[in-house]
Amino acid sequence: MKVPRTRRPIHAIKVWVGRQPPKMKAFLGVVSAIISLVLLYVMVHDHNKLFVAAEAVHATGIAVLIYKLMKERSCAGLSLKSQELTAYFLAARLYCSFVIEYDVHTFLDLATLVATLWVIYMIRFELKASYMRDKDDFKVLYLVIPCILLSIVIHPTPLRVSILQRIFWAFCVYLEAISVLPQLRVMQNIKIVEPFTAHYVFALGIARFLSCAHWILQMVATRGGLLVALGYGLWPPMVLLAEIVQTFVLADFCYYYVKSVLGGQLVVRLPAGVV
Repeated sequence: MKVPRTRRPIHAIKVWVGRQPPKMKAFLGVVSAIISLVLLYVMVHDHNKLFVAAEAVHATGIAVLIYKLMKERSCAGLSLKSQELTAYFLAARLYCSFVIEYDVHTFLDLATLVATLWVIYMIRFELKASYMRDKDDFKVLYLVIPCILLSIVIHPTPLRVSILQRIFWAFCVYLEAISVLPQLRVMQNIKIVEPFTAHYVFALGIARFLSCAHWILQMVATRGGLLVALGYGLWPPMVLLAEIVQTFVLADFCYYYVKSVLGGQLVVRLPAGVV
């Protein structure tokens, strides 16, 4: 008599989640995020370390891209427009960091900006034959212009900083929240995402979640005092909204990435309408 094999718990959970309707999956995602926030709140006492970790994970994602470009000598599947938007907001944030903070965040931003500029150079010149220009069709002006207008209207209110620096600060916050959209558009156009690009975008998702967790947990720890420290008016809620938007923009892809990894697949397959 053949004894049926018992399924592994992770596989059983994956199958069960896969059978759930979209609303249930969204609910489970929210519950998982809340549980993760609670665990981070209990385990990480200095919540500022989460923001440093987010920047470090972002830098790691860029390192994965550099490895891909050097090993495969191909930039297929990468969005040049997303890399350029990343360089824009990093340059703006680096300027603000030099003027306002000048700390470990400044060093991490500088390292990430240099790496991003190298990636842009490789895509534009060294590996331009493999660049999927027709797939990278997102209209970036639809992202940049609203961010500029919004940063002029809603920006930080500290008295020790000039109006220009406030606008730059707001611009980098708003643009960072949506800079990954062209990359998601490319992946949606090609449907199949190869491993290195998938690792990079997943690293962005983790970085965004850690950054969002930093702001939320700081707000909880200070009992809302963080909002006062950020200034007054619409700026404090806009900062939190931008962090949440960044996290949810990448949530769908991170779900399919984890699903593919648990299923032992080397590539991520995206169904229509995910991005």
